[in-house]
Amino acid sequence: MKKLLAELLGTFTLVFAGTGAIVINAASQGAITHAGVALVFGLVVLAMIHTFGDVSGAHLNPAVTLAFAAAGRFAWRETPGYLASQACGALGASSLLCFLFPQDSTFLGATLPAGEAMQSFILEGVLTGILMLTILSVSTGAKEKGITAGISIGGVIALEALFAGPVSGASMNPFRSLAPALVSGHLDHLWIYLLAPLLGALLAVPLCMGVREPGCCRCC
Repeated sequence: MKKLLAELLGTFTLVFAGTGAIVINAASQGAITHAGVALVFGLVVLAMIHTFGDVSGAHLNPAVTLAFAAAGRFAWRETPGYLASQACGALGASSLLCFLFPQDSTFLGATLPAGEAMQSFILEGVLTGILMLTILSVSTGAKEKGITAGISIGGVIALEALFAGPVSGASMNPFRSLAPALVSGHLDHLWIYLLAPLLGALLAVPLCMGVREPGCCRCC
């Protein structure tokens, strides 16, 4: 239960701070800026890894949890509980933002493609693949913990959000996109942000096996 609570709180904080930065940026006529929003996402992930990494591993993302399980680093029997906790945390964060900013709750930070749907689909898959490859390389088993993991993973998220955010939204996290879409009622193109990150994260597993010594991962 401690692990599940950690995942719920960590995902809540991620979505509350990250999408909250988008909502507040829109409400304040761009006071935070795009670079500021990207930095918020990177910093909140770094903070949550340091806060909950030694408890639950600070997955905060269903794509990460499923990829860890596919890599043989995380028990499949624990996966449903992690996914449920992450979903509850994300939905709770979006619901609270809707309550706090009712006048600015049109999208609640939902991710939408700026161009063609396939362009964003491929971009989200590649971004998540890079992120997951980084996570597999700096984590211990299925736990993201320590100074190296926090800085590396948070840095990659901020980097990818900086350059890809204006095109696809740089979600890399199905629940980060699902929660604001459900609460705001904007479900257009949601399939991109549910499917592409999952495929990208799973693709990172054989790539990690290809570049690292045997025993790093094992498909199961």
